[in-house]
Amino acid sequence: MRKFSEQYVRRSGTYFCVDKGVTAVVIKGLAEHKDSYGAPLCPCRHYDDKAAEVGQGFWNCPCVPMRERKECHCLLFLTPDDDFAGNDQVAISLEEINEATANL
Repeated sequence: MRKFSEQYVRRSGTYFCVDKGVTAVVIKGLAEHKDSYGAPLCPCRHYDDKAAEVGQGFWNCPCVPMRERKECHCLLFLTPDDDFAGNDQVAISLEEINEATANL
């Protein structure tokens, strides 16, 4: 999911959050959902039935709001004018993800 996120940031012209901890937590959540359900379901939402949501595809990353309007509820993919967008952050290392999520 880290590589996917880095590629999508470049391809979509968006940026990671200035707080790399946010980026790390979201990427880890996406990876866990992909491992558990077979798709990177948005980890920032509550679902009564995650498997059913995966099947519908609306909240699979990149979700429909992101693809259609560049609106990322998770703060993973931010437009350049967003107050939380980082300046040159188009990469995050596995070490940064592990460090930021070690105590979760």
